[in-house]
Amino acid sequence: MSTSLAEQQEPAVVEKVAQQTVFSILIALSFTHLLNDTMQSLIPAIYPLVKDSLKLTYSQVGLITLTFQMSASILQPLVGIYTDKKPQPYSLAIGMSFTLVGLVSLAFSHTFAMVLVSVALTGVGSAIFHPEASRLAHMASGGKHGMAQSLFQVGGNAGSSLGPLLAAAIIVPFGQFNVIWFSLAALLAIVVMMRISKWYTQNMHRAKPKKSAQYIERAKLPTSTVIFSLVILLVLIFSKYFYMASMTSYYTFYLINKFHVSVQSAQVYLFVFLFAVAAGTFFGGPLGDRIGRKYVIWISILGVAPFSLLLPHANLFWTAILSVFIGVILSSAFSAILVYAQELVPGKVGMIAGLFFGLAFGMAGVGSALLGKLADSTSIDYVYQVCAYLPLIGLLTGLLPNLEKRKA
Repeated sequence: MSTSLAEQQEPAVVEKVAQQTVFSILIALSFTHLLNDTMQSLIPAIYPLVKDSLKLTYSQVGLITLTFQMSASILQPLVGIYTDKKPQPYSLAIGMSFTLVGLVSLAFSHTFAMVLVSVALTGVGSAIFHPEASRLAHMASGGKHGMAQSLFQVGGNAGSSLGPLLAAAIIVPFGQFNVIWFSLAALLAIVVMMRISKWYTQNMHRAKPKKSAQYIERAKLPTSTVIFSLVILLVLIFSKYFYMASMTSYYTFYLINKFHVSVQSAQVYLFVFLFAVAAGTFFGGPLGDRIGRKYVIWISILGVAPFSLLLPHANLFWTAILSVFIGVILSSAFSAILVYAQELVPGKVGMIAGLFFGLAFGMAGVGSALLGKLADSTSIDYVYQVCAYLPLIGLLTGLLPNLEKRKA
């Protein structure tokens, strides 16, 4: 009788273990995301240096971003679809190896074509890293998906904010070749990723979706509603990342052109904005778990509009202040959008992560190229006057179904 009772209890124990949040893995993932995005953020951080040394136009600067982002965005959904069917625990380290090669190549790049090849290799590394890392965060979340995605994302955004600061301290004063020192960060990330991959291999059962009441209820959404909602989310991604492209690729040029600050000072202002982005990311996911992701999406995109509309008319001090509000509010959206989409399409964590990360990178790349062309034909100031209206697209959030009510 006791043996029978133990056999009955065993599945419940396994289920309980599978639903525990593994913070050590989430923190390790966040740390590797920090290293990954620190290295990637060096690319836009050295734009002023490369623009002068290679005599580039704004359109060519935009093409560098487009090459980097498109090499990342096109592959990411494909990686996600493949790993949904055949998880690849050691793909994280493989992706980081591409980033390592791209960084070393960038350090030795003295032609525009070589810069494009280097950033493309770095983009491939990002394409391999993000879908599987997002799946791992989902696996280790213990059901707290918003919190897990935010913790994972905050590492990446913190890394993105460190890139300009490190570029200002190391690369701008001493030259482009010093990019090579950041290959040490890639090597460290590979070591940590190998340890994460070992846990991944031992916990593959966590990747299987549970047939819970919540899963069944959300699967009952009509296909037309799911498709319509995904289209709305993709449009919101367009709004967010076109505006982010204006800040990450051209904010330093805007400050230099309008307020005549030095390159290093402009990098510090960019760090302030990107640090605000990191802070906002940390709060977005847990807030979505608590009040509902739809409301976080609404607030984080539409709520930026008053600040983006004021930015082109502000002095240097208020530009810095407004950029902090923009960064904090706008960045809280992505974790909520990603988890909302994963709940719309249960059991396709990798595919959805790859699609949305890929689209985010793609929109940033296309946005950077188009905005660079616009800056060449008009002015960098005009770019910010146009982009100021993009957050108003957040009004479309009202068309999304409320998944929390369906769950209730």
